[in-house]
Amino acid sequence: MSLALADSRRAFLAHCTALGVGSTLLPGVLWARMANGEEITAASLAAAAEVAGVEFTDEEREQMLAGIRRQTLQLQALHRVSIPNAVSPAITFSPLPRPDALPRGEQRALVMSRQPARTVPSDAAELAYAPLTTLADLVRRRAITSERLTQLYLDRLKRLDPQLLCVTSLLESRALEQARSADAEIAAGRYRGPLHGIPWGAKDLLAVNGAPTTWGAAPYREQSFDADATVVQRLDAAGAVLIAKLTLGELAMGDRWFGGMTRNPWKLDQGSSGSSAGSASATAAGCVGFAIGSETLGSISSPSTRCGVTGLRPTFGRVPRTGAMALSWTMDKLGPLARSVEDCALIFAAIHGPDNADHSVYAAPFNWDGNADVRGLRVGVLQSAFDAQQTTKPFDTAALEVIAGLGVTMQPVTIPDLPYDAMRIILSAEAGAAFDELTRSGRVRELAGQGPGAWPNTFRSARLIPAVDYINANRVRTQAIQAWDAWVQQFDVLVAPTSSAQLLATNLTGHPAVILPHGFRETDGTPLSLTFVGRLFDEGTMLRLAHAYQRETTHHLQHPALG
Repeated sequence: MSLALADSRRAFLAHCTALGVGSTLLPGVLWARMANGEEITAASLAAAAEVAGVEFTDEEREQMLAGIRRQTLQLQALHRVSIPNAVSPAITFSPLPRPDALPRGEQRALVMSRQPARTVPSDAAELAYAPLTTLADLVRRRAITSERLTQLYLDRLKRLDPQLLCVTSLLESRALEQARSADAEIAAGRYRGPLHGIPWGAKDLLAVNGAPTTWGAAPYREQSFDADATVVQRLDAAGAVLIAKLTLGELAMGDRWFGGMTRNPWKLDQGSSGSSAGSASATAAGCVGFAIGSETLGSISSPSTRCGVTGLRPTFGRVPRTGAMALSWTMDKLGPLARSVEDCALIFAAIHGPDNADHSVYAAPFNWDGNADVRGLRVGVLQSAFDAQQTTKPFDTAALEVIAGLGVTMQPVTIPDLPYDAMRIILSAEAGAAFDELTRSGRVRELAGQGPGAWPNTFRSARLIPAVDYINANRVRTQAIQAWDAWVQQFDVLVAPTSSAQLLATNLTGHPAVILPHGFRETDGTPLSLTFVGRLFDEGTMLRLAHAYQRETTHHLQHPALG
C-alpha cells in the first residue's frame, strides 16, 4: 500500500471512528453512505479502492469524485425500483462452448428396464422404500391404488417429521384429490406413464399455488404465489401426486431453516446436509416416492451423499426454473432425488425442456433405455482424488472394480487446471443481487444464520465485488467451459469422489452429474457416495453407466431403520 493510500485510509478510519462506526463494517458503511447520498471524499474513495484491490493517485481520485457522485445518484434511482426475485437479468448464461455443441436428434419413447412382476409387500415399510420403478408397476397394474400409496406416505410424514424436520407444508387435501383422480384415470385406461399416481415432495423454493413458499427463511414464511412452478406443472401433467413442500436450508444454504435443522434419517443427531435438505431426508426415510431439489453449488450432491439417495443434477439449461427461487441465475439447476438412477431418469424425462419463460433452457432430446448396454464406453477416473480419500479408499476401490467389470475402458484423468475457487465470486455477486432488497431493508437480520459464513455476511460482502471483476470471472468461466469441452473428448463419463474438485468445476461449467451411494461407514452406518459426471446435455450416457453400476450392487436398496 502506498503512503498516500495509507494516509487516506487512516483519514477515513478516523472519520468513521468519529461517527461511532466500527472498523469491521467499513466497506459496507462506505457504500451505504454513498447510496444514502452522504458526502464522498478522496479519503473515502481511497478506502473503497483498497477494498476493490486497485490503487489511484491523489490526482486520479480527485478526477473520479464527480463521476462517483453521479454513479451514486444512479444507484439511488435503481434502489427505488422494486425487483421481485423472479425477475432475471437481461443477460443469459450458456454452458455451450460453441453453438453446434447442442445435441440433435429425435426424442424417443422411454424404455424402462425389465422388471419382474411383483406383488404388493405385506410390510408397509417395504412398500414405502420401494423404488419408483416398482411403485409405477404396482400402480399401473392396479395392484395398489394411488390413494392407498399416498395415504401411506402422508402417514409416514406425520409420524416421522417430528424427528426429521423435513416438511414445511403438508398438502394432504391436494394430494388425496390428485390420487383419487389418478386412480379414476388409470381405471379408465388413461395411464399417463411411470409417474402417474406416485407421491412426491417439492423443495420449498418451488412455487405451489395455494401453499406457502417459504424458501426456508423467516422473512418469507408467509409468502405465497398464485401460480405453480413449471416443474410442478409438468409433474402434475405426468400424473404425479404432490404431498408436501419439503425443507431447505434458509435461502438454499445448508440444512438449517426457520423451523430447526433437518435430520439425516441414518443418524438422527446429524443434519441431512443441504440445501435440498428435506428432499433428501424425506426420500431416504421412505416418506415420498421421490423429490425435486436444486443445486447451485452442491445442494443436490451433498444431501444425496449424507442421506444415501440417488440425486441427478442435470446440465445447466435443461430444466426450467420458472417459479423457483433464484439464488444464482447462471448456476441454479433443478433435479430429482430418488432411490435409484433409473428413477431419476424417469423423473427427468418428465421435467426437462423449454417452457418459453426461462430463456436459459435449451431443447435437446433425452432418451432412456433401461436395458441398454454400456460395453465399450470410455470412462475417465479422477484417480488422484480417489487416492487422496484414504478413509473411503476400500469403498472407492470396490466401486471402481465393479465399473471396470462392466466392459468399459477406464483411464486416469486430471481435470483442467483453472482458478475455480476464484470464480465463486460469480455466485456471491448473483446471490447478493437476488437478495439485495432483503439486505438493504435490514430484514436480513431476521435470518437464523448470522455468522461469518452465513448469507447476511455474504450478501453484504458481495456489494464490494467490483463489477469489472464479476465480468472477468465470467470470462475466465468461458475459458473453463472451452477447456472442459476439449478435455471431455477423451471419455464418455467421468467417475470421481463427490467432494472433490469436480464439484465446483462442474457447477461452474454446467456439466451434469449423478450422485449415488457406494458404501456405508463401519463406525456409524452412514452412507458414502460416488459421482458420475457426463458431457453437456448427455445425461443419457452418464445415467446408463450409473444404472449399470447399481444393477451390480445393492447400496441404493439399503434404507435406515425407521420402520
